[in-house]
Amino acid sequence: MAVKIYVVSLGPGGREQMTERAIKALESCDVITGYNVYVNLIKDEFPGKKFVSNGMRKEVDRCKATLEEALKGQTVAIISSGDAGVYGMAGIMCQVAADYPEVDIEVIPGVTAACSGAALLGAPLICDFCLISLSDLLTPWEKIEKRLDCASQADFCIAIYNPGSHKRVDYLKKACNIMLKNQSGDVPCGIVHNIGREGESYELTTLKELGDNENVDMFSTVIIGNSQSKVINGRIVTPRGYHL
Repeated sequence: MAVKIYVVSLGPGGREQMTERAIKALESCDVITGYNVYVNLIKDEFPGKKFVSNGMRKEVDRCKATLEEALKGQTVAIISSGDAGVYGMAGIMCQVAADYPEVDIEVIPGVTAACSGAALLGAPLICDFCLISLSDLLTPWEKIEKRLDCASQADFCIAIYNPGSHKRVDYLKKACNIMLKNQSGDVPCGIVHNIGREGESYELTTLKELGDNENVDMFSTVIIGNSQSKVINGRIVTPRGYHL
């Protein structure tokens, strides 16, 4: 018996932010599983489906529930915001199903916050860039510090995921202090909030001011330019090197 699990990337927000492939996959499913917040974003768009959801830090349980539903012979999708392969559910779903080679897992890509956030800010990631999460739930802070140091030394543009939470109120400031050892305080930066959702907004700042910004949370994405980045007509642009 063929067992099918889709790992579906939702992109940044509602249905209009999803790919046609993602929509078709969800329409074909019997069961949709996911984090409570993301299930609520799409629930009304896919009537007649069985929804299974749970809260934060329950990712393994969520994947086990997804596998359990699939092994009953149902077509199941587990949803992930942004892109499921970027700090999303694709990896853990494959790990949970490792002992079930009969399970066909299809990962459907989406637009991650770095790309959708960069589009709002202008064109800050045109050149080489990297993604770094400040969450130390699964990665030791010492390793995050090293990555921030190396990336800023190498003059990468940097997209910061999970820049702050109730328990990590000073992590962004600590990150900025590390990067300021290698970069000018005048490097342009942007903070994007609630990308693709109600309350979407963004603000421009500089690296020396960024660490003191308290208006960041788990629904914010921070983008830091490099030594070549500049603000042009209110947008952050990182020139790629074309001669104009």
